[in-house]
Amino acid sequence: MTAAAPAKNLNSLGLPKAEYKGLPSTLCAGCGHNSISDKIIDAVWELGLRQEQVIKLSGIGCSSKSPAYFLGRSFGINTLHGRMPSVATGALTVNRTLYGIGVSGDGDTGSIGLGQFKHMLRRNVRMVYIIENNGVYGLTKGQFSATADIGQELKHAGRNELPPIDLCLEAITAECGFVARSFAGDPKHVISLIKAALNYRGTAVLDIISPCVTFNDRDDSTKSYYWGKTHDERINDFSFVMPQEEIVIDQVEGETLEVELHDGSRIVLRKLAEGQHDPTDKYAAMRLLQEARDKQQFITGLIYINTERPSLAELANLVDTPLAFLPQSQLRPSRESLEKLMEAMK
Repeated sequence: MTAAAPAKNLNSLGLPKAEYKGLPSTLCAGCGHNSISDKIIDAVWELGLRQEQVIKLSGIGCSSKSPAYFLGRSFGINTLHGRMPSVATGALTVNRTLYGIGVSGDGDTGSIGLGQFKHMLRRNVRMVYIIENNGVYGLTKGQFSATADIGQELKHAGRNELPPIDLCLEAITAECGFVARSFAGDPKHVISLIKAALNYRGTAVLDIISPCVTFNDRDDSTKSYYWGKTHDERINDFSFVMPQEEIVIDQVEGETLEVELHDGSRIVLRKLAEGQHDPTDKYAAMRLLQEARDKQQFITGLIYINTERPSLAELANLVDTPLAFLPQSQLRPSRESLEKLMEAMK
């Protein structure tokens, strides 16, 4: 006898989406950060994850308030400004069974936290690192951030003469194996990327352009709603499906093929001809980002992926049982072994 499929408005755990909400948002109405919080709820609910499996982490800034607004049953840590990667590394090392979702901003990541960000990517901690990128410091009334466009003008900050930091480019040079960019106003795209990122075995960076409706929504800003809707250059389009028995097809370049998925739905695949972007090509990804930055283009999609790089837990040869659940007798050296070590040093 097979179990009945869950109702349409329930996930695989039999839970409605409302169970995955957090507190009401205190951010400005229309803020892109609120949309991203909603999409995190959608992705985790659709994947059927227990909220107790997820840990939420953030630093300081408007973006770092976001974890209060989703997954109310998940444990969360609001850390110091720019220091979220260190806390995330510790938490996800002692309990490797958790799904980590870190929410940061362009200031929290690209300015005070840039060093922590880069070193976390070197270590390849298994977590989703979401950057809610709006080009300004909204919490402190709209100064330019490190990702602000050169030549951008703001009412109270004047004109920005410094070149922007491309956080996707920074991630690739730090050997991050999953780098993508999206736009808060494209919910289906954001959900697909979050679902894929949650199933990646290392650090997955999602740079999501999230317009600040109060301080930086001018039409000429690449972080605005208008620019995102009119200049979005999608380099690929995909849907994420949970791993099941492999579906194998034989498709030639340029061919369009309809494939039936495990749930009975169908997807139309168009295999790109030679010359299109290959997200497994690191140098092509870097060129794409550099050219886009030079032209101030809005590039979205899965920019780079490397499935071969081991995670920090694999590099450290951590045991299957999370360190948090091991007794002290297995975590601390015995008194005899310490005395033997001290004796050897005399």
